[in-house]
Amino acid sequence: MTRFFDRGWGAFPPERVVREWAQHALKYARRAVAAPENSHLLQCDGTWFVGLDALENDAVGRVGDSPPLAGRAVDFATRHCGGWPTLHRAQISVTYPGYPRARAGESAAAFRYRVDRDAAHVDGIIGLGTPKRRFVKEPHAFVLGLPLSQADVGAAPLVVWEGSHKIIQAAMQRAFEGYAEADLSDVDVTEIYQNARREAFERCARVQVHGEPGSAYLIHRLALHGVAPWAAGATASADGRMIAYFRPELVGGVAQWAHLP
Repeated sequence: MTRFFDRGWGAFPPERVVREWAQHALKYARRAVAAPENSHLLQCDGTWFVGLDALENDAVGRVGDSPPLAGRAVDFATRHCGGWPTLHRAQISVTYPGYPRARAGESAAAFRYRVDRDAAHVDGIIGLGTPKRRFVKEPHAFVLGLPLSQADVGAAPLVVWEGSHKIIQAAMQRAFEGYAEADLSDVDVTEIYQNARREAFERCARVQVHGEPGSAYLIHRLALHGVAPWAAGATASADGRMIAYFRPELVGGVAQWAHLP
């Protein structure tokens, strides 16, 4: 994992404590996917269950009678990503064969971006208003992915642009130059963020990240990442390609998120 801060992501092989956690979480994830009150979370013409805040975990990652979330990814994040924070309810991201189809209300241009660029984004940079402008409203400490189901590599995997976090960091530092720390979340970063994404597409390798239940992967908070289309012939279990994602808040706010001096 010494290359984490060069690549912007790292994978942790399966281990028993994470596999047991995933087995507990899977039962609750299935319940969330099937719940009528969550039907609005099924998007892209039934090919993506968005699943934001859908997992019933507590602040230490305990699901039902499971132990708290633990393992090498947790240890690494605790040591190198600002400590181990209080956890929110995890996203349960599920994709199914045929992903992606157009999301309700999605423009033709946005759908092309979803297909051609994997809907690549940096978490926490939020689009607001009409026309949409982008602001850093949710500064995360990291993104932690925990596969819950068996799926082929081609079953709509996570993709990351290696080294893109350095490009995004430099762009955000330019965007925030001259602003008071208290005002950073209100700085419009739209153009500089779009330019940084284009630079990352040109300069950075696009890599697919895949794991089985019991494994974990950690994504740098500034890394550009997305979800690839479901490849022809790819298969997954009856649950689809199901991953639990944690994006805990960074205590230091936007300034620390951007590594401002």
